[in-house]
Amino acid sequence: MHEKELRLALVCYGGISLAVYMHGITKEIWKLTRASRAFHAGGNGLSLSEQLYLELLRKIAADNNLTLRVLTDIITGASAGGINGIFLAQAVATGQSLEPLTDLWLEKADVDVLLDPDARPLGKFTKFWAAPIAWYVANRQGGTIDTTVASEAREEVRAKLTRFVRSRWFEPPFGGQVLSGMILDAFDLMASSPPDGSLLPPGQPLDLAVTVTDFHGHPETLQLNSPPRVVENEHRLVIRFRHDPEQEISLGSTIALTFAARATSSFPGAFPPFKLRELDSLVSARGTQWPDRAPFLSSIIPQSGKLVDDISLVDGSVLANAPFKAAIEALRDRPARREVDRRFVFIDPKPGIRAISLNRPGKGDLPGFFTTILGAMSELPREQPIRDNLEDIAARSTRIRRMQHIVDALTPDIDAAVQALFGKTFFIDKPTTKRVAAWRAKAHDRATADAGYAYAGYAHLKLAGIVEGLADLAARIAATRNEALPEDFRHRLWAEIRARGIDDIRLPGEGRNNTTIAFFRAHDLGFRIRRLRFMARRLTALVDSGEAVDAEIVNLRHVIYASLAPLIDLENAATYRTISLASPSTFLDDVATLQALPQRDEAVDIALAGGLIACPRAHRRQSLLAYLGFPYFDISTLPMLQGEGLEEFNPIKVDRISPDDAQSIRRGGAAATLKGIEFNSFGAFFSRKYRENDYLWGRLHGAERMVDIVYSTLTSPAPAQEIMAAKRALFEAILTEEEPRLTNIAELFASLRQEVARVPLENAATTD
Repeated sequence: MHEKELRLALVCYGGISLAVYMHGITKEIWKLTRASRAFHAGGNGLSLSEQLYLELLRKIAADNNLTLRVLTDIITGASAGGINGIFLAQAVATGQSLEPLTDLWLEKADVDVLLDPDARPLGKFTKFWAAPIAWYVANRQGGTIDTTVASEAREEVRAKLTRFVRSRWFEPPFGGQVLSGMILDAFDLMASSPPDGSLLPPGQPLDLAVTVTDFHGHPETLQLNSPPRVVENEHRLVIRFRHDPEQEISLGSTIALTFAARATSSFPGAFPPFKLRELDSLVSARGTQWPDRAPFLSSIIPQSGKLVDDISLVDGSVLANAPFKAAIEALRDRPARREVDRRFVFIDPKPGIRAISLNRPGKGDLPGFFTTILGAMSELPREQPIRDNLEDIAARSTRIRRMQHIVDALTPDIDAAVQALFGKTFFIDKPTTKRVAAWRAKAHDRATADAGYAYAGYAHLKLAGIVEGLADLAARIAATRNEALPEDFRHRLWAEIRARGIDDIRLPGEGRNNTTIAFFRAHDLGFRIRRLRFMARRLTALVDSGEAVDAEIVNLRHVIYASLAPLIDLENAATYRTISLASPSTFLDDVATLQALPQRDEAVDIALAGGLIACPRAHRRQSLLAYLGFPYFDISTLPMLQGEGLEEFNPIKVDRISPDDAQSIRRGGAAATLKGIEFNSFGAFFSRKYRENDYLWGRLHGAERMVDIVYSTLTSPAPAQEIMAAKRALFEAILTEEEPRLTNIAELFASLRQEVARVPLENAATTD
C-alpha cells in the first residue's frame, strides 16, 4: 500500500466576531485528524461526521491503493485566528476535545458578557445623555438593524446595542481580564474531557505561533557598514510554542497559552492593551500556579533591558494579519518517514470585506482627512495582501522543481556511469549484504574522483553543514537540560575541527586526507538521510509513471522508511541525554560514538539487500542505480538545497478556506452566509442566533474544503460524483449533529436541509 502524509500548515486570519465561524472550521479540521488517527491506530468514540471522514480515508485506500494520514503540525494565527489556532494546537498535542468550547463560544462571546464590569450601565439613568444616541442607533427606521438583522433577532440586538453604546466612552468597553478568564475557563473545559492521545504520529513535532503588537515598541540593533550599529524601534512580536515529546518539550502551560491568546486578540478600541499584571492578578485570584512563567517570558520578551511589566501588547493583526512567515520558518527540520504532501492552508473568513467600513471616495477621488487617518491606523496594515508570502513559498517550490528537473536530466548519464563502473552483468547478481557494501564504497570513491574541482566546494559545504548542525544540536541539548551553553561553544567547535586538520579538503588526485574522510564517515548523518530519501523518491516516480505498481515495491519501500526511522531519531536532542557539553572535543567524540554511523550503514546494507531481492529485476535495477549513484547527484544538488527542504523535499501547495471557496450549498460568499460580518465584523457579539449561524456555516464550509483538499492528494482526479457524494453525506451528518444544540436557528436548518438535498451529484467540477 502506497503511504502518504497530508501535512497541514494552518494560517488563521483575524476576524473579530467571526472567531465563532473559525471555531467551526478548526473543529472540522480537528475531526478529520481524529478520523485519520483512528484509521491508522484504531480508536472508539468517533462522532457521525468523524465516521464519515474515516470511511472516506478507507475508500481512498481501497480505490487508489493509498494509505493517507492527515495531520496538522504547524499552526499560526493572529487575533481571532490566533485564539482558535491555540485551542486547536492544544487539542492536537494533548488529545483533549474541542467539543466543550462550542457552548463556551455560543454563550460567552456576547457583548453582555464581554463588557468590563466597570463599564456596564448600572441603571436606566446611567449616562442618560447617551440614551438619545443609543435610541437613534437602535431604532432609526431603515437603519442598519432594520436592513441587516432578521426580524426575530432585532429586539435582542437593539437591547444589547443600547447597553453597549451607554457603556463607558473613551475607554475600551470590553474587559481584558474578562477575556483572559474566559480563555482559562476554555482550557479547563478541554482538560475536563477525557484525553484519548495526541493526534500526531510518534516523532512528529507541532509548532504554534501567534502574532502580537508591542504598542510602544522595543529597541532592536541593526548591523550596518557605516555606522556599524543603529537602533530601530520594533513593534512586531511572535510568540512561539513547540510540542516535541521526543525532545521532552511540551506545548506550554495553559497560562502561557492564555497569555498568547489574550495578547493576540487585543483588538484596538474594543479591548484594553494586554499587560502582564492583568494575567498575574487573575492567576493569583484563582489560586493557581504558573510553573513556566520565567522561561516563557524570557523566550518572548526582547532582550532590550525593558521591564516586562512595562510592555503593552495589542492585537497581532494590526501588523501581521496573515502570519505566513512564522509558518514558513517552522518548515525547517520537519521529520518525514514517508512521502509528504505539504499544504499551507489559510483561513480567511471574509475575503474582500474590510474589518472597519468607512465611507469610500469615488474612483479617482482623493481620500479625505478622517478616511486617511482611520485607514492608516486600522485598515491598511490589516488588509495588506499576502502576495509576498505566497511568492516566497512559490520561490521555494520553484527551487525544488528546478532541482528535480536537474536530477531528471542527470539521471541517464549517472546511470550510465554506474553501469560502466560495474559492468553489464552487475545487475544480474543477487545483492547480498557484502556486495551492497562493496558496491556502495566503490561508487562513492568513483563519484568523488569524477567530481574534479567541484568536489572541494561540495566537501566544504558538507563540512560547514555538519559542524553548524552539531553546534545547533549542542544548543538544543542544553535547552532540554535548562542549561546555558557557552556563547563561544560554536567558535571552539570550529577551532577543534581546524586543530584536527579536518578542514584540509583536498581535490581528487592530491592525496587522501584520511582525517577528513573519517570525520564524514562518523558524522555525515545528513548524507545518509538524503540518500534513502532519494531512493524513496525514485520508487514513487516509478509508480507515478506507471512503470511499477505499489504491490511490487511495497516491501522495499517499507525497508527504506524503516531504515530512515533510526537515522531521523538521531536528529532529536532527547537522544543525547548522556552527552557531555564540557568541551567540543569530548562532544565530537561522544556524538560519533552514540550515532555509530558506520555500524548503521551495515544495518542499512543488510535491510536493503533483503528488500532488493524481493523486487522484480527491473525495479531492483532502478533502485540500485539510485542508491549507488546518489553521491553523483548529491555533489550536483546539495548547493541548491540552501539548508532547507532536506526532509519535506516536495513543492508546497497553498489552499484557502473561506466562504467564497465553499459554495456547494449556497453561493454568494460571506454576504450570503455569515452574520458576523455586520457591525464592522462585531455582529456575532450581539446575537446568539448570529453565533449559531456562523458556527454552523463554519463546520459546513470546513467540511467541504477538507474533502476538496483530501481528494486533491490523489495522482488521478476522483470522479466528481464521488466527491460531491462525500460532501453531501458530511453536510447531512453535521446538520444531524448540531440541530439539537443550535436551537435558535430552526429556520436555517429547514432551509439548509432543502439546499443540501439539491447539491448536485452529476456534472460537478473535479478537484484540482
